[in-house]
Amino acid sequence: MANKKQSYRESIEEIENILASIENDELDVDDLAEKVKRVTGLLKYCKDKLYKTQEEVENVLKEMEG
Repeated sequence: MANKKQSYRESIEEIENILASIENDELDVDDLAEKVKRVTGLLKYCKDKLYKTQEEVENVLKEMEG
């Protein structure tokens, strides 16, 4: 993720673009491994972001109950 931290939405869009280019045979074999690594990193970032967001929402709901 270049100079600025990508948002969740930007990461998902990048994943979709990479997958579309793979599905459409637009990638050279030389680039394929690099793109797969990129998608793997983006998926990890998105998973972590979702987990943290879930924790924050649960904490807010607990505060509202108490």
